[in-house]
Amino acid sequence: MTPLIVLASTSSYRKSLLEKLCITFDTCAPEVDETPNINETAPDLVTRLAIAKAKAGAKGQSSGLIIGSDQVAVVNGQIVGKPLTQENAVTQLMNVSGKSVTFYTAIALYNVVTDSVEVRCEPFIVHFRVLTEAQIRYYIAKEQPLNCAGSFKCEGFGIALFTRLEGRDPNTLVGLPLIALTEMLLNQGVDILTPPADARLISG
Repeated sequence: MTPLIVLASTSSYRKSLLEKLCITFDTCAPEVDETPNINETAPDLVTRLAIAKAKAGAKGQSSGLIIGSDQVAVVNGQIVGKPLTQENAVTQLMNVSGKSVTFYTAIALYNVVTDSVEVRCEPFIVHFRVLTEAQIRYYIAKEQPLNCAGSFKCEGFGIALFTRLEGRDPNTLVGLPLIALTEMLLNQGVDILTPPADARLISG
């Protein structure tokens, strides 16, 4: 029997990504302080927060597998957050024009019963075109990426901003590394390619 799976996130993007795996899951809002520690690196930050979110999502649960995830963008060694305003988005994109941005996305899978957690941090590099301010303002007006780290939506119109993408899993850039998650679920005995006993299969 497949254990309860919970996505500890209120992100509509992560929810949509997890739905790709055709599994049944619940969602919850983890209460976690996301303030970085002093001198904490980006990989260490997202790893710590992914674990914290997974464990926070386990509150009130006596069993189940809880998924936590966190992501930051890094430009010239500095962590870049969500712009929240149009002018901040313009500034962010002007600063990365013609440059590369590394996104670090961590995913944690917490087993409530065994009190064990597996976590991975996956990098993904985005190479930006040289962009004019007019192009940037047009893009922002069209897609309004104000709640997205880095000020773009790669799954939409934002793809026009790039010259190249580097990474194992394109879902990582959106916020949830599905290849890694599939491997982690398998480590917990959950093979998403194994149909439930009552599933109807098409015979060849």
